[in-house]
Amino acid sequence: MAEMAEKILIYGASGHAKVIIDIIEKGKEFEICGLLDDNFQKRGKFFGYPILGGFAELTKNIYNNCKLILAIGNNQSRKRLWGKIRPLGYELAYAIHPSSQIGRDVFVGKGTVVMANVVINSGSKIGENVILNTGATIDHDCIIGDYVHISPGVHLAGNVSIGELSHIGIGVSIVPNVRVGKNSVVGAGAVVIEDIPDNCTAIGVPAKVIKNHTE
Repeated sequence: MAEMAEKILIYGASGHAKVIIDIIEKGKEFEICGLLDDNFQKRGKFFGYPILGGFAELTKNIYNNCKLILAIGNNQSRKRLWGKIRPLGYELAYAIHPSSQIGRDVFVGKGTVVMANVVINSGSKIGENVILNTGATIDHDCIIGDYVHISPGVHLAGNVSIGELSHIGIGVSIVPNVRVGKNSVVGAGAVVIEDIPDNCTAIGVPAKVIKNHTE
């Protein structure tokens, strides 16, 4: 007799949620109960699933048997939302596309989304609530902090470290043994050949810091 799939709620009714729904449907590990969204104009159905309400629904103790995944693309917003939800006792789920390739001795934190054709090679450690977007490659022994977004087509060579809350833009390449700091942004198409500090924006080939910002 086949095991029953675990139940899952998706928080956020957006384009990012569509991709997560597709991943979950293909993986067949979870049964989607519905979506939550704090925009009260979003009601009815989204991508075939009911929008059940907003944050208040989680306080009613009627979804305690459901795991959660946050379909929130903005790193800071994802962190703030989980900070509100965590004390309610909910558990995060994963969404890992079946076409992804994950090597030996890889750790993937809860709440992380691994999209189609992502490669994570041996020894890498991925934090919680991370987005690894379509076709990204993470080579051996990389460390990716919590609430990071790795955009489509990013290539990280071996032993790269990405700090918490950082956003790596589409098509970025990072050479081996480089660190990108916390809460930093690397612009689309950049080539990173030296460390990028915390709280800054870097662009170009090679990537150079163009702006510093507060945490």
